[in-house]
Amino acid sequence: MIISPPLRRRRQDTALHSLQVCSTWDEQRRDLVVAIGVDLSLPAVVKAMMGSTDAWNAAASFCETVMSAKEAAEWEREQTATLRFHQSRRRRRRVVDDDFQPL
Repeated sequence: MIISPPLRRRRQDTALHSLQVCSTWDEQRRDLVVAIGVDLSLPAVVKAMMGSTDAWNAAASFCETVMSAKEAAEWEREQTATLRFHQSRRRRRRVVDDDFQPL
């Protein structure tokens, strides 16, 4: 699953955005709409979930899929940032070592 660039901008990366409009989750949202209907307002989703085991399972599946993908993307961003940090430290250390002159 590739996370769309808008999801990287925190202002847009809300639960409501993911539930209702984010194109990254269109396929999963279609499955959810089949189970609970087209009204994806929070009150409607909660009402559907409380009224049907199938709706509950569909909503839980949607949430699990979205959250797992977002957590994986966050983990990947953290690993990339850590790698870049260590690479820059190695470069700086090399420059200092190259300037070292024994007495």
